[in-house]
Amino acid sequence: MGRADHHGENVNEVVLTLVGAVIWKATKDVEVRTYNDETANILWLFVGDNRYAIGYNHHTENIELRERTQNGAVLAEFNNDSTAGDIKAIFSTL
Repeated sequence: MGRADHHGENVNEVVLTLVGAVIWKATKDVEVRTYNDETANILWLFVGDNRYAIGYNHHTENIELRERTQNGAVLAEFNNDSTAGDIKAIFSTL
């Protein structure tokens, strides 16, 4: 939540719903990127054998769900306008 507040009010609410979606779908341990022993803006999760990255994009000010890596294809973007229903629909396809 601190990271979301730090980056702007565009994503500081949707983070809570995204955390729930990650907990729901992750089938292995979630890995959180660190920088200088502090959490950074990217996490990785596995759903079955498929790896996904979730990270904050400074240019769009959205949180992105990407295929495989932090540079993978963008599968979805989230911000405070994203509803719980939107997020559930996207994560249910993973």
